[in-house]
Amino acid sequence: MSVITTIEDLRVLAKKRVPRMFYDYADSGSWTESTYRANEADFQKIKLRQRVAVNMENRSTATTMVGQAVKMPVAIAPTGLTGMQHADGEILAARAAEKFGVPFTLSTMSICSIEDIAAHTKAPFWFQLYVMKDRDFIERLIDRAKAANCSALMLTLDLQILGQRHKDLKNGLSAPPKPTLANILNLMTKPRWGLGMLGTRRHGFGNIVGHVKGVDNLGSLSEWTAKQFDPALSWADVEWIKKRWGGKLILKGIMDTEDARLAAGSGADALIVSNHGGRQLDGAPSSIEALPAIVEAVGRDIEVWMDGGIRSGQDVLKAWALGARGTLIGRAFLYGLGAMGEAGVTKALEIIHKELDLTMAFCGHTRIDTVDQGILLPGTFPA
Repeated sequence: MSVITTIEDLRVLAKKRVPRMFYDYADSGSWTESTYRANEADFQKIKLRQRVAVNMENRSTATTMVGQAVKMPVAIAPTGLTGMQHADGEILAARAAEKFGVPFTLSTMSICSIEDIAAHTKAPFWFQLYVMKDRDFIERLIDRAKAANCSALMLTLDLQILGQRHKDLKNGLSAPPKPTLANILNLMTKPRWGLGMLGTRRHGFGNIVGHVKGVDNLGSLSEWTAKQFDPALSWADVEWIKKRWGGKLILKGIMDTEDARLAAGSGADALIVSNHGGRQLDGAPSSIEALPAIVEAVGRDIEVWMDGGIRSGQDVLKAWALGARGTLIGRAFLYGLGAMGEAGVTKALEIIHKELDLTMAFCGHTRIDTVDQGILLPGTFPA
């Protein structure tokens, strides 16, 4: 295997090792995928100012996210079906994050359960919540997150209805996946993945199966989830969840200054500028393009973070310079997981951290806390 130096190297390896339907699930956007592509491309337009003859000793990328100490302003984003990129994927990613010193967020739609993560880690992790019509289930899910000592709840607001992702339809990705001839043939070319899956009992949605009346297998789960995402979600529900949870609350999916003001007014601790990785509204701006206006509107009232398109430590530094006090990586860690399991997630974090550290130094700073828009070349970034 060649030397891995970038997230792109991990992506190429993951594409070889992960069955196509699951690789495509992670590596796709909705409709034309224009927003998905813009998330990455718009970072490349932002240029950095190189500074020289400044003391570059004793550098630190450490900061805090909702009061929690982090080695760098990066957390692992909640991603559905993570345990289908690699057997026990959520456990492996949570372990890698814990050892590295960044937060891990478990998705409601994970393969490994809240209890699985709690049993295999010591550091507190975050839990991401989707609001379902079954409010009794949601209350119990919040209580399970409390029992697992989760240190923050991340409420996703932009998935009341599902954006159409053409690759998933073409691949027959559903719950359970459709065993088409093409899928079966593709699975036969992924022996490493298959052996891993044979070695684990975790194949369903661990947070749901066995926790909802009438949902005891993947078939009944498919029927349940199709009806459960709640299109009537409102800010009143945010208030109810905040009270029920009682701890740190992060609101994910904010792309508009009006919604940012509502988020800040809700009493949440942080908001995430996010277009769901370009998987919901195609034709929306990139997250990095939307970030500055939201920081300007509410950055003094609430911690503003962002996700979408981060593939390097330079991207993290650019987001920080534009006011994001935290970032989340989804695909970047999934590529590592699919490529090499826990070691791959660690590799992804190492790559991002090294790039962040070196770029910060080249821009004349030794501490992330002193970095601001001054490191960016005027006229190359969204105002």
